[in-house]
Amino acid sequence: MEETNEKQKEKSAKEKRTITVPANGKGRHVMPLLNFLRMLVIPVFWLCLPFRFYGKRKVADGACVYVCNHYRIWDVIYPAATTWEGIHFVSKKSVTTNWFMKGFCKRLKVIEVNRDGSDVRAVMDSLKCLRNGEKISLFPEGTRNKTGAEMLPFKGGAAVMAIKAKVPIVPMMIYKKPKPFRLNHILIGEPFELSEYYDRKLTEEDIREADEKLRNRLLDMRREHAEYLASKKARKKEN
Repeated sequence: MEETNEKQKEKSAKEKRTITVPANGKGRHVMPLLNFLRMLVIPVFWLCLPFRFYGKRKVADGACVYVCNHYRIWDVIYPAATTWEGIHFVSKKSVTTNWFMKGFCKRLKVIEVNRDGSDVRAVMDSLKCLRNGEKISLFPEGTRNKTGAEMLPFKGGAAVMAIKAKVPIVPMMIYKKPKPFRLNHILIGEPFELSEYYDRKLTEEDIREADEKLRNRLLDMRREHAEYLASKKARKKEN
């Protein structure tokens, strides 16, 4: 009986999930499965849903929080294509428990969050990864945008993790809703920090304000790109 209990304890310990990824000899946090999927999926994806990056495509190694607007489940492709380091994607429970996705999510150490974003465990896991020097990626709208709005309202606390871990945010904007065989523009902004909120006890007002700054940063990126494309079109007409 005691031997059986010991075996059960050993099995339970093996099955206990660790969310972080150890750094390799070069100090990089690598997920071999994610790298394999990058090589396998991205070329095929690009043929069906071509895209072009605008901005600094290569994101530096080390901790950061990718923040992006959200149209389709495969939007995770875009941050994944900017680095060979591992990324912990923050995803709602309906994805992580899906029969097809469950195994991938577990091996890729996806961080599970409730739909409303109010999940203390998800925040703690995210902070643990960031403080370990790793990257996380999230969609602060909380769900896919199926409306005609530029962007859905943010769920509370999209900026909190970056503030508490004191790491940069990498803003990404999908310019238009992806459509098969139509080139889409993926905008990558300069990494920035919300350092004005560091070492403060964040109030609800602080969190809303920080999220609003982040949201405005994304919307500004889209508007600036629209102006760039308009001026480019105007120059072509003149010539």
